[in-house]
Amino acid sequence: MKPHFFAASKPSPGIAFILCSIISCLAAVSAFAQSGAMSPYEDENDGMNAGGKWVEFKSEDKMTAAKRVRFELLADNSFREDPDYRPRVELFCENAKFHQSEFNPGVRLGPPNRPGFWGQPQMEVLVRVDNSHSHHGWNWVRGHFLLMDKGTTRELIGAQVFKVELRTRNGPRIAEFSPAGLDLAEVRKACDLTPKKPD
Repeated sequence: MKPHFFAASKPSPGIAFILCSIISCLAAVSAFAQSGAMSPYEDENDGMNAGGKWVEFKSEDKMTAAKRVRFELLADNSFREDPDYRPRVELFCENAKFHQSEFNPGVRLGPPNRPGFWGQPQMEVLVRVDNSHSHHGWNWVRGHFLLMDKGTTRELIGAQVFKVELRTRNGPRIAEFSPAGLDLAEVRKACDLTPKKPD
């Protein structure tokens, strides 16, 4: 007896349209993931790629009409305390002027270990910019993030390698970043900030 083969039926036009729509949506999501990111803030536009691994977010203050720009760079690694949240550096600019930069490790910081010039709590960190190493006192903010100094921020935006060694609640950790490729012209326009070589 000959085996009986069933002919594969063609999908209906409606099913074919739905499948094409799903594939198109997946491609768009994939392209967006490579070029930008969704903003966690309500008043901020979704991010666009700012060169390399940097993402740029824009917003406008509803009361003052101040134009704000935030540049974000995620670390290449995460800490074992929270493997789903990578450390990040964020640059905040307003009305084409640099405002501040933050280093957020994504985990609870250890206690501050030195006072700042005005007596504010600081944490001493070891920073590597390319092949240069230096110690910095960054302002410790509620145990969640550190305010970086402007000099280190300028070194960061022009670097190929950027690493920060800090103390968390569970001991020392190193966050590793790949800052190369940032659109420096866009940073200068949005923040009036230019790169600088380490001393």
